[in-house]
Amino acid sequence: MAGIIPTKRAGKVEEVAQAIIIFLASDGASFITGHTLAVAVT
Repeated sequence: MAGIIPTKRAGKVEEVAQAIIIFLASDGASFITGHTLAVAVT
């Protein structure tokens, strides 16, 4: 699986969670009021 991922490793839960938190706290998410953010895994 690592061969098809550009970073050559799977992401950690903490990395994904941090990215979502940073996005939701940003001005870019100001219009999101009730949405499920899907995380795709392969």
